[in-house]
Amino acid sequence: MDIALIFLFPLVGFLAWSIESRIQRVSRKVARLEHKIDLILEQLGIHEDTPELARIAGLARDGQKIQAIKAYRELTGDGLAEAKAAVEKLAARP
Repeated sequence: MDIALIFLFPLVGFLAWSIESRIQRVSRKVARLEHKIDLILEQLGIHEDTPELARIAGLARDGQKIQAIKAYRELTGDGLAEAKAAVEKLAARP
């Protein structure tokens, strides 16, 4: 029984690490695809207007950029640089 546990624990650890690394790769691929779709929509002049984005744009226009960036990051899961650029674009839209 002890020998089985000696082999079982490293195997479970390796499988967990393998699954986690695959999840991270898929997450990065999804993020790249979302970014590409955003670029295509921007090029076509199509804007996603949701109540959340309207509220974030309002915060940015009212001079509350930090709160707007924070809200955008919570909504999208983007990093700080991406969220800052997106909030600036939202604020510049009419």
